[in-house]
Amino acid sequence: MKIGLVGYGAMGKVIEQCVAENDELVIFAPELKTVLDDTSEKVDVLIDFSNPRACDAILAYAEKNNVPVVIAATGHSSEQLDQIAALATHVPVLKSANFSLGVNLVNRMLREYAPILKDFFDIEIIEKHHRLKEDAPSGTAKLFADTINETLRYDFVNGRDGFSKRQDKEIGVHAVRGGSIVGEHEVIFAGMDEIISLKHEAFSKNIFANGALNGAKWLVDKEAGLYDMEAVLFGK
Repeated sequence: MKIGLVGYGAMGKVIEQCVAENDELVIFAPELKTVLDDTSEKVDVLIDFSNPRACDAILAYAEKNNVPVVIAATGHSSEQLDQIAALATHVPVLKSANFSLGVNLVNRMLREYAPILKDFFDIEIIEKHHRLKEDAPSGTAKLFADTINETLRYDFVNGRDGFSKRQDKEIGVHAVRGGSIVGEHEVIFAGMDEIISLKHEAFSKNIFANGALNGAKWLVDKEAGLYDMEAVLFGK
């Protein structure tokens, strides 16, 4: 299986290391102006670890060549999300804010437990990443917030400032950027006299690379559609 890698930054190099023992990896130029459909190289699946600025070229290549695509970049606009959904009517697309097994297990727990805890606990999400990460809040923080809100329909508050006190039925989302933090996400359920915390901390980018590679292998023989990591891991 030939994998076309878009985005040869830190994550691209980690993916290359993870498949160094075989010849299945094809590296596309990392320049964002690269027109992918100009290449004569045919691949079985694309993995996108670039950023939303490369979205148009990636989607055009995938549609033209009928190639499945794994989208691991985050920070897409609503218009780009619509374009990704449209592509998924033609080819299989795997999109996830986070490809870690642990993160997706936490997300599954949030879906189950948040409706039970909502009447007794305030909910806050704190995410921490390295100083070079561009988008905030992180895609994973948004994933957790959206999962919690599937049934709650609360308002999101990104950070806090001023003298307005916390309101009922809101979820606070807070971003920290500094140093070389790989990724840390904590969902806090704060009640009267007790706190429940669900926390995931990444110590290496390998967990994301291996998750994306496993997702790519799973995706290649699937029918057109928009999939997430829960489908890969749990057969959802």
